[in-house]
Amino acid sequence: MAELNDSYHYGVIGRAIDVIDAADGRTLSLETIANELQMSPAHFQRLFTRWVGVSPKRFQQYLTLGYAKTLLHDHFTTLDVADQVGLSGSSRLHDLFLRWESMSPGEFARRGAGLTIRFGWFETPFGLALAMGTDKGLCGMAFAAETGAEATMADMRSRWPHASYIEDKTALAPWIDAALNQSGHANLHLIGAPFQIKVWEALLSIPSGHVTTYSEIAASVGSPKAARAVGTAVGRNPVSWLIPCHRALRKSGGLGGYHWGLPVKRAMLAWEGVRSKSA
Repeated sequence: MAELNDSYHYGVIGRAIDVIDAADGRTLSLETIANELQMSPAHFQRLFTRWVGVSPKRFQQYLTLGYAKTLLHDHFTTLDVADQVGLSGSSRLHDLFLRWESMSPGEFARRGAGLTIRFGWFETPFGLALAMGTDKGLCGMAFAAETGAEATMADMRSRWPHASYIEDKTALAPWIDAALNQSGHANLHLIGAPFQIKVWEALLSIPSGHVTTYSEIAASVGSPKAARAVGTAVGRNPVSWLIPCHRALRKSGGLGGYHWGLPVKRAMLAWEGVRSKSA
């Protein structure tokens, strides 16, 4: 895949996905989508296909509500505790290599006191994203397309209210570029309660293009009757996209919830579905 570091391209793809999703299952013509973006159909087709991997027409098939049931049928992953990549502290997703470490319970209890967190805003195919990171790695990645920038920032800062915050997009850019291009290296710094971190590590073991269920995650972390608590921990995942809470579905094939809005979750699953088919 060609690497596209230009935020303009990310913005175009993000707006295109918004237009497609807003059609609520109706198939839009290439001309209709291009017109909404004020681009020529030919130029839009080339850009979209280059980044997403398929044509806008084909991509619309992956955004349907029924696609989640197809994923559960064809790409369901059983999580085996003994084989969890979370135990080794590393994971490979396509050509992206993730390495993470967790904050100790005592550090978490201090709610960010003594911690410096850098932040910055980035254009992504899933809308405007807020990235946050410590010296050890990304500790936050949130999406503002549905919630708005101000609410997204307030939400993330409330997780570590005693931390010092510095705007520094440049420091975070290499990790975000790796995340969006799905290549290179990115470090994660997991800041959460011990149970939450166990759940997030389980999420990291779900391969790209595959999904699992909340009850499967509960069993994998040794709490098979705690599906509700697992759902809460999934919803509190601070590093969306890289810790792939969007890959957790209900047993019924329903999407379940998503902290940053279901349209964002559908777009992420669709993007990964395309990539897994073309890999």
